[in-house]
Amino acid sequence: MSDPIHEHDTAAEGLELVAKAAAPYLQGLKTRLVHDQARDDVLADLEGPLPERGEGGPAAVAELLRIGTEAGTHVSGPRFFHLVTGGSTPAAMAGDWITSLLDQAAGLWIASPFATRAETVVLGWLKELFGIPSSYGGVLTPSATFAHVTGLSAARYWWAEKHGVDVSSQGLAGLPQMPVYSSGLVHVSTRKALQILGCGRDTLRTFARDDSGAIDLPALEEALAHNGPAIIVGNLGEVNTGGSDPLDDLADLAERHGAWLHIDGAFGMFAALSPRTAHLARGAARADSITADGHKWLNVPYESGFSFVRDPAYLSKAFGAWGAAYLPEADEERINYNMLGPESSRRARALPIWATLRAYGREGYRAMVERHLDAAAHLGKLVEDAPDLELLAPVQMSIVCFRYRPPGVPEKELDALNARLGAALLADGRVYAGTSTYRGMTVFRPAMVNWRITAAEAEQLITVLHDLAPRIT
Repeated sequence: MSDPIHEHDTAAEGLELVAKAAAPYLQGLKTRLVHDQARDDVLADLEGPLPERGEGGPAAVAELLRIGTEAGTHVSGPRFFHLVTGGSTPAAMAGDWITSLLDQAAGLWIASPFATRAETVVLGWLKELFGIPSSYGGVLTPSATFAHVTGLSAARYWWAEKHGVDVSSQGLAGLPQMPVYSSGLVHVSTRKALQILGCGRDTLRTFARDDSGAIDLPALEEALAHNGPAIIVGNLGEVNTGGSDPLDDLADLAERHGAWLHIDGAFGMFAALSPRTAHLARGAARADSITADGHKWLNVPYESGFSFVRDPAYLSKAFGAWGAAYLPEADEERINYNMLGPESSRRARALPIWATLRAYGREGYRAMVERHLDAAAHLGKLVEDAPDLELLAPVQMSIVCFRYRPPGVPEKELDALNARLGAALLADGRVYAGTSTYRGMTVFRPAMVNWRITAAEAEQLITVLHDLAPRIT
């Protein structure tokens, strides 16, 4: 087999192989190991020199399916609690297949009015879902990091403008360091975005009143009072505990001191859907920029993020005005989204979002969030009731932070013990929940954001931990 033109009339054969494999794979997620390390040797079958003569589409697809279903990490299943990662709802998965099938160029309206309109619609739906004013501008991004790059690019333009500089055309040379302030809850993706933007990841200053990272508001206000225009990063849903900054208080500070408020709501924005947690998101709709992830609590495939900006003009100031003669002018209807974010070539990532929101609506997502809150609360209660487990933070959202602490084990040995238990848990593969570091301690922090998770899977996590613990102590 050589030129793919020879598969012109049989192009669907590879897709049919995937479709045929989908049902048994998805049904098997209930019982298969999340990751079977015994099958990692299959990964060697990916290797070898570049074929001189290809074996054809169906054969290549069949081989990739075999390797992936055997050696992949089955994130879509209900027992993956690691890394605050969701799965893909049935509608979102099908929407993603449509994205690949149609292969729309989603950056320019002239290339795909369909992809452009779909993105405009889902951005509006997401604003409704989160309670963000409809007047905010927005763009879909590949990830929360890119969403931060987008929002903080708008903030950087605003800040440079305060100093009389068009940073998009003139750059940062000659400008002072941009002040960026946050609490100890700030995520590394915010720092990475600052690094990408040339502002420096370590220029961000944190104001925390204790080792939990809780914000020190008086210290932050003093810094704002003495350092001119600044960027405040508020955090809604910290990845170890689900903790959040007081966003209303931060919005008050931003208004009082003329600062730009940027909200990291990677998964925490979904707190707005439940009456039990909506208070945590209060104040987000007063922010100048807001970011969130789709491949977390929305449960759409990787890669998916969103960025919203109060003044839409800052998106085009930060990313538009290319001056390329072949690029058409845009208007309110004919939007060129590649001029509102960091990507030029963009896939139609709005389609799985459209599909899942159309399929389940606000009511369905509220029910899912409520179910996850119940599962997390149930897990927290199981931890509190277990004599050898220690809950390390209140269960505020969908994350439970705890450690294994059997009676009689000295404090100095607990970190190593929990690290061994975490490694054993991942090697076992029945449930997937790795360790992290919180307040200097090695901890577990399982996240309930996958659409399949119920309280039963939370119970299974405790059962497996107790099964493994005697083997590593």
